[in-house]
Amino acid sequence: MLTYVVVQGFLGEVPRMNILNETIRNLYFHVGMWFAMIAMMTVSVVFAIMNLSTGKLQYDFHSTAFADVGVLFGILGLITGMLWGKYTWGSFWPDDPKIHGAAITVLIYMAYFILKSGVTDSEKKARISGAYNIFSYVLLVIFLIIYPRIAPSLHPGNGGNPGFNTYDLNSSMRLVFYPAIISWILLGVWISQLQFRVMKLENRTLLKELDS
Repeated sequence: MLTYVVVQGFLGEVPRMNILNETIRNLYFHVGMWFAMIAMMTVSVVFAIMNLSTGKLQYDFHSTAFADVGVLFGILGLITGMLWGKYTWGSFWPDDPKIHGAAITVLIYMAYFILKSGVTDSEKKARISGAYNIFSYVLLVIFLIIYPRIAPSLHPGNGGNPGFNTYDLNSSMRLVFYPAIISWILLGVWISQLQFRVMKLENRTLLKELDS
């Protein structure tokens, strides 16, 4: 599915809209990656809550793995957004609340990993990181979803601007856009599961001690 999205993203037909022109192709990558980031962070916070409620260390591993991949997609989303912004708005970093909110969100989650690395006790680390994960997710919703919708914004669908569906997401693009969202999310889940398995192998001795 992702191969189909990439091929269509570069070679498929797209509407030639004023200013956007060929850059509309970035919709499949930039927006898809942000959807994947939000999905990864949502799963991560669910596992964080499960970790806090049960105390099972494996839930913390799941939470960390999904947050890790979520940050990766967040960074890729920022990079693809900067490229898109340069060719449509004339700047890699225009003054836009959604861009600022996205950068703040990524930095908040980077602090999450710094916090985890500073605690040596595994159970204490899991509790602290679980609580911070919930705090980070609340800020993600505020900075990335709520604030851009009430403040003046260049992004479609924010700050009173019409969304893509209103004027330039035609039927042929939908056949690529929706699979793009699904495939980026599935890619994130797959990588997160690989990361989780690596963490289990690295901590197998600790897990055996806790189970016993």
